[in-house]
Amino acid sequence: METDLMNDIQRGLTKKRANIEEWCETCSPAEVESQLGPNGNSKLQEHLHVIDSSLHKLEEGTLGICEVCHGVVDTELLRMDYTACVCLDHYSEQERRQLENELELSQVVQRALLPQRAPVISGLDVSAFSRPAQIVSGDYFDFLDFKDGTHGFVIADVSGHGVSASLLMTSLQTAFHTLIPENTSPVDILERINRLYIHNINFTTFVTIFLSRFDLRTRTLTYANAGHNEALLFQNATKKETWLKPTGAAVGVLEEFNVQTQNVQFEKDDILLLYTDGVTEAVNPRNEEFGRERLADVIRQNVELSADGLIQKILQAVNNFTEGSALQDDITLVICKAK
Repeated sequence: METDLMNDIQRGLTKKRANIEEWCETCSPAEVESQLGPNGNSKLQEHLHVIDSSLHKLEEGTLGICEVCHGVVDTELLRMDYTACVCLDHYSEQERRQLENELELSQVVQRALLPQRAPVISGLDVSAFSRPAQIVSGDYFDFLDFKDGTHGFVIADVSGHGVSASLLMTSLQTAFHTLIPENTSPVDILERINRLYIHNINFTTFVTIFLSRFDLRTRTLTYANAGHNEALLFQNATKKETWLKPTGAAVGVLEEFNVQTQNVQFEKDDILLLYTDGVTEAVNPRNEEFGRERLADVIRQNVELSADGLIQKILQAVNNFTEGSALQDDITLVICKAK
């Protein structure tokens, strides 16, 4: 077995375990429960067990050894899935086809370095803003059409920031550009992305993702929230506020990934606010956080404004609150207002 490959796997698994432990230590119990969902803690421990077992096999020299013929598992397969324990020769025809599809997508994702773009969607007033805390950002947003012509909104946040987070986000962008136009289900897309990354040695962190499918004909928003911040739906006619809570865990955290969809109605002049935690966790000189309620208050007081006007009001409020302090995390905002 290649020494460089084994070293890469060991570094990747060790880093991923440390990142997960740090996240658990810095989050409150309520935040952990919200982002992992029901029974999430046991599934998290199961994933940590898989990592530990793989590290143990590395020490024994048995990682990547075929359980059937005791030969060496293909290196490309092992790079994509460090738990692989059967040679390609022993795969069924169906398993081979599925693996070929995953390998093809993996190669596309790893080659990609595509820029973000401003969204333009008929029937909606849309505005977006993203600013990195450092030179590059680990935040991502996009607007893409599903296979049936409905509109997809996605916002994501990789744990950490800087160059490594940015590279991961560009690869995720390509995954979304590849998968959304060929699918109609947000859940199917998130499940496939999780499969693509969960055992990949180059994926040492995790990502929160809010992915939704909006049908202009019925004004129905179908969303899946993989551990991301609660989006805000402000229904202008009734002044009702609905926080769209996580419906599953973040990508790359749980060994058994299970995310659900929810539906909400989106009427004329309703406002959908998507954001990353760099907004709500912005702090002032007294170490107080801007928080979710201040964010919602900006929407409440400025419902007559355009989507871009609302974003400018939020940025102004955050800047006033922090008294112009330097950003500690990436900031991304996306607002959609029905015309």
